[in-house]
Amino acid sequence: MAEITYRQALHDTLREELLRDENVLLMGEEIGIFEGSYKITAGLLKEFGPKRVVDTPIVENGFVGMATGAAMLGLRPIVEIMTINFIVLAMDQIVNHTAKIYSMFGGQCPIPLVIRTPGGGGQQLAATHSQNLEVWFAHVPGLKVVAPSSPADAKGLLRTSVRDNNPVIFLENLALYNVKGEVPGDDYMLPIGKARVTKEGSDLTVISYSRMAAVALDVAHRMEEENKLSIEVVDLRSLRPLDHETILNSVRKTNRAIVFEEDWRSYGIGAEVAALIQEYAFDDLDAPVKRVASLEVPLPYSKPLEVATLTGAKQLVESINELAPRRRRSLS
Repeated sequence: MAEITYRQALHDTLREELLRDENVLLMGEEIGIFEGSYKITAGLLKEFGPKRVVDTPIVENGFVGMATGAAMLGLRPIVEIMTINFIVLAMDQIVNHTAKIYSMFGGQCPIPLVIRTPGGGGQQLAATHSQNLEVWFAHVPGLKVVAPSSPADAKGLLRTSVRDNNPVIFLENLALYNVKGEVPGDDYMLPIGKARVTKEGSDLTVISYSRMAAVALDVAHRMEEENKLSIEVVDLRSLRPLDHETILNSVRKTNRAIVFEEDWRSYGIGAEVAALIQEYAFDDLDAPVKRVASLEVPLPYSKPLEVATLTGAKQLVESINELAPRRRRSLS
């Protein structure tokens, strides 16, 4: 398998889907001539032309609505919203129209629409450009929400999302774009709604997604080497639908669970996962489910304050040590 970046995996998959299906088109701000703010669409305007790679005005509500209408008529739009922070301007279209048309039309009108958008903190972009708003969309019936953590998952889930007949919110993380990993070739696809156990373990389960799933995997390997602590890591990959079976099977095996997310703690994905475990695996727990998340403040611009606000490996290690007190060690 080739080793490529997360960014390249997205680019290659978009190009392959444009080549495969003439009904696929890209829409978004500055994705054509400028080749996208993060260069995911580099070279695609030149190759496919302005009817397939559409530079839109700076009006998220307008071009998401236009993409929804195009999907109703049989096209397969892939919308890029420059950052998830701008998606707020398109909430009416996404929540009141895109997510509901299939149901309101009695299943007669599929909406094969993908909305790609990056989020996350750590780039010193301040409060209005550093958010994780995924729980807003995971709450809405009619939407599918995915958040891949690796280049391989980015490719497999994006291809599946493009071919799905339901609207998919495809969440990326700015800090993942340069991450490299092995990516299968050919027509590689992954099912939406299936989590992955990225590391087997017996002492404790860490459940995460997107960039924090990669951080969790690194912490688990390091703690196993240094502290002989066997940590299982579950990468959710899909936030809606959520893979109940994989989560519960892991917790029933290890009897302890931490949910690790970059989002704010209250009302988040972690709260949903913790509630799921409490409802269906309460008798299997040897300790309460812990949630590790970022501080509940607008993210500061100041780099030291940003670092202090965001969760990361240090906070996860502390929580693991608290939940596994007999094996308490510091991680160098």
